[in-house]
Amino acid sequence: MQYPARTSVLAFALAALACKPAVEVPAGGPIAGWPEYGGTPGGTRHSPLTQITPENVGALEVAWIHHSGDIEDGSHAMGLHSSYQATPILVGDTLYFCTPFNRVIALDAESGAERWSYDPHASREGVYNLNCRGVSSWVDSRAPEGAACRTRIFTGTLDARLIALDAQTGAPCADFGGAGTVDLREGIGDTKPGEYGMTSPPAVLGDRVITGALVLDNRRTDAPGGVVRAWDARTGALAWAWDPVPPGSPAFPGEPGRTYRRGTANAWTAFSVDAVFGLVYVPTGNTSPDYYGGQRDGLDFYSSSIVALDGRTGEVRWHFRTVHHDLWDYDAPSQPVFLDFMKDGAKVPALIQATKMGHLFFLDRRSGEPLFPVEERAVPQGGVPGETLSPTQPFPRKPAPLHPATLTPDDAFGFTPWDRAECRELIAAARSEGIFTPPSLQGSIQFPGMVGGANWGSGSVDAERGVFIINTTRLATYIRLVPRAEYEKQFPDGPPKLGFEPQEGTPYALERRFLLSSSLGAPCNPPPWGVLTAIDVATGEKRWEVPLGTTRDLAPFPVWLFAPKGVPNIGGPITTASGLTFIGATTDRYLRAFRTETGEELWRARLPTSAHATPMTYRLREDGRQYVVVAAGGHGLIPSIPGDSLIAYALP
Repeated sequence: MQYPARTSVLAFALAALACKPAVEVPAGGPIAGWPEYGGTPGGTRHSPLTQITPENVGALEVAWIHHSGDIEDGSHAMGLHSSYQATPILVGDTLYFCTPFNRVIALDAESGAERWSYDPHASREGVYNLNCRGVSSWVDSRAPEGAACRTRIFTGTLDARLIALDAQTGAPCADFGGAGTVDLREGIGDTKPGEYGMTSPPAVLGDRVITGALVLDNRRTDAPGGVVRAWDARTGALAWAWDPVPPGSPAFPGEPGRTYRRGTANAWTAFSVDAVFGLVYVPTGNTSPDYYGGQRDGLDFYSSSIVALDGRTGEVRWHFRTVHHDLWDYDAPSQPVFLDFMKDGAKVPALIQATKMGHLFFLDRRSGEPLFPVEERAVPQGGVPGETLSPTQPFPRKPAPLHPATLTPDDAFGFTPWDRAECRELIAAARSEGIFTPPSLQGSIQFPGMVGGANWGSGSVDAERGVFIINTTRLATYIRLVPRAEYEKQFPDGPPKLGFEPQEGTPYALERRFLLSSSLGAPCNPPPWGVLTAIDVATGEKRWEVPLGTTRDLAPFPVWLFAPKGVPNIGGPITTASGLTFIGATTDRYLRAFRTETGEELWRARLPTSAHATPMTYRLREDGRQYVVVAAGGHGLIPSIPGDSLIAYALP
């Protein structure tokens, strides 16, 4: 009796599938790749592909899944978590990407089959977050077709190495540096384990590979310097170095083992390059430590800025500061995004720089001049003893800030009256005078918080529709400067793993945490806690804004069904010519597609874990499918489960 029943169920299922309308896939259409981390050298994150449309996106299905096996879930003795943030690049018919362990992997782009992998055996000592966002490629025009290392894959490592690999085999290029490797610590001086390394892909301009580096913030005043360097792509020889010291500073004489100044602004995120103007656009972070600058002595001149460097010499062509004397970790965290901006009837080559404050600066990329007015406004004063605050900060008039600028006790959020009352008290007990409230001994509310606003995911420009799409987080931070004697008494054996930073060499350590209620762990600022926004690039006006993500996978069932939408997010969007915006980024486990024109959510796919990486898309052949690929591997610093899935979606 069982067999007929099973047969009838199967027949019913097959009949249902047979009745399902066929997916209409547009015939012909463009083919396109994704040759750069940001899609293009200017980080536009836009594809001309049109096969996947608003009408058929709902039919997307998994085409293939690749598992790297590189997962760290915190059970290791060092307590490390992996963050799978890589966006692959496409060279020919091969995808190249890096894992949180710094392994580089090459896959067949249509099947997902692994072609090779390379393990640099990167040291994890001292690293607080295992992460690698991407790799870069370069073709040696002097080498004959088929020659070893004619096409090279460049990758940086957490332990500060730049490595060149043969794109065909994954073997190190023997003629680059020492057996394929350049040691980025050369000339830096003393570095502590995990303090200095690369997490973002190197930039390539002409025959040069350009690197910055991550420098751990808030550890000490004499942290490794933020030098930016260019290397010969064939030999690995140093071509130039830009040491970010203030103009007119006496030349640094150097000393044994150290060529560059310490404590300068680092450049940890992705750069953009413009071959027409021969410029490298470098977004900078802060001068260490982030929250006390009384001993910088002007060394933060290039902090939290966009700096345009001559690609041949490394000389500064122009620079624009987004924050004066930054005391809030308000880096310029994202890759500058290129666009053509119409001004007085003429086309101006421009860029958009998104910041952690939620400010968007539209700049002429030839000169750094703002294309929408920027004004200096008075900001809160009254810093700690020894500190000197900037009386004003730059604010763009357009676009309007993407993030609220104030948080008062009356704004406090809570899922319950008790939750809200606790948050009201936390805000009332601290200084909370709006954006740029200075760090204090009393405790200050930092809003926007330490992760933004915008972060490294950057945004996407759809030039045809004249729109810039970007995701932002709204999550307040509590900060307090702790007098050195109090800190050392409280932590005689050194700082705890989370919540405090030593800021060695200053009179103050730092207490820093997200502003959450202790009872439920909910944000104290009102929702949404994450949004996706579209800005009209011609007018600077907001076209639409929608909450991004849900509290599913954060809150228990059924609480998340009724909780506000919009959650903290890390990652970035891409757009396509067919009018779609794809983004993961959220703490719930979804990849989503939105209609670019309106912000309407059209499709979402459940993932093994959250996707805190920016997607990419490509189509190789006229008779081939368009693929959308995203890494779903969680994030080590926010509530998510680590994973190792690289997932490709396509139409049936």
